Amino acid sequence: MPDKDLQALTPVFNWERLYSATGSPAFTEINVAEPEFFKGMNQVLADTDLPTIKAYLRWQLVSSISGLVLPKALDDEQFDFGGRKLAGIPEQEPRWKRCVRSADQALSEALGKAYVEQQFPAASKDKAVRMIHDIEAALDRDITSLDWMSPATKARAKEKLHLIANKVGYPDKWRDYSRLEIVRGDAFGNYVRAAEFESHRQLAKIGKPVDRQEWLMSPPTVNAYYDPNMNDINFPAGILQPAFFDTTQPDAVNYGHIGVFMGHEITHGFDDQGRQFDGHGNLDDWWTKDDAEKFTQKAQCIVDEYSQFTVGDTHVNGKLTLGENTADNGGMRLAYMAFLARAAQDGIDLNRKSSAGYTPVQELFLGFAQNWCSQWRPEMERLIVTTDPHSPDRFRTNGVLVNMPEFGKAFGCKVGQPMVPAKVCRVW
Repeated sequence: MPDKDLQALTPVFNWERLYSATGSPAFTEINVAEPEFFKGMNQVLADTDLPTIKAYLRWQLVSSISGLVLPKALDDEQFDFGGRKLAGIPEQEPRWKRCVRSADQALSEALGKAYVEQQFPAASKDKAVRMIHDIEAALDRDITSLDWMSPATKARAKEKLHLIANKVGYPDKWRDYSRLEIVRGDAFGNYVRAAEFESHRQLAKIGKPVDRQEWLMSPPTVNAYYDPNMNDINFPAGILQPAFFDTTQPDAVNYGHIGVFMGHEITHGFDDQGRQFDGHGNLDDWWTKDDAEKFTQKAQCIVDEYSQFTVGDTHVNGKLTLGENTADNGGMRLAYMAFLARAAQDGIDLNRKSSAGYTPVQELFLGFAQNWCSQWRPEMERLIVTTDPHSPDRFRTNGVLVNMPEFGKAFGCKVGQPMVPAKVCRVW
């Protein structure tokens, strides 16, 4: 909406003063995602006395600062509530680990550049890129084979698939931190200056073309993501390490570990949220009405399945977790398809057992399950099941494998046994 319309929503708040104080470039339009929020904010400001507002803002400032750079009493109090009471964590992480994380947040690409030089050789990137191409080819074949999607929507789906940008390991151009002052012995000042640097970096984007090469994760991060606005997948060097990715291990192991994650992120482009964006990252309904209805029906099967899982007396929210559950299921199937194609191309004997006594397909499924080996405190698992769009780890494993008859076949299970139900869910 025009900038003046936001001001009209909140007459008691002077937006121009905020823009000026933060050094924002000039603009005439602003994206107000939730207008009702700002109407409510205006009422709260109008009805609340000034000392209370000041106290609230002071508390917001303190609570937004990392406990790492606050006085010990404040740090301990932050952890007691956020860590001990909410998550059941008995004690703080060692300070050095928190310092590493703080450096990663403040100097993500400076730290990342050093990390990549030491931990991510070119051979690792080459193999990771090859695996992604294998999995994208599997999705192309999968789209072709779908019996519920019309040729018109299949063509648009493939168009989007082929436009996905694969960002692997690290950015092509490293960020310049020359204007950020880091002072030895001034942890609090470094934190504030780093926050200010990042704020100015973000504000400077206003009015400029979108930088499609930018990364939203640092290279050492053990995670990955799909961005629907960019239609790209991002795999930092940090997750392309053992045990998720190891160039010395058989392909079956790698496709079971990192291959599933690659398939997961690619599938996000076609889950209940990602499917609403086209190949260029724009909101665009590229589905026929009939295909969209069939997708919703198939997705409802996954909603119903995961809603039956419980943690104590609390059910998993099948609607909240639908996107991640769809990507988990799609990712496993795509990794399986890609591995079979790679095995055929490279002459891998699918009947030959490893020294541990497992066939390559069994190793694939074992690798997937090992991704989610974890222990959860009851408080943390309760928090996850009520607030997180990801299902708890045990359901991210079993919820996927019960939908894959190939899993039951690989381990000689029969229909009707716990992991091989008669009815399975499948979208992709």
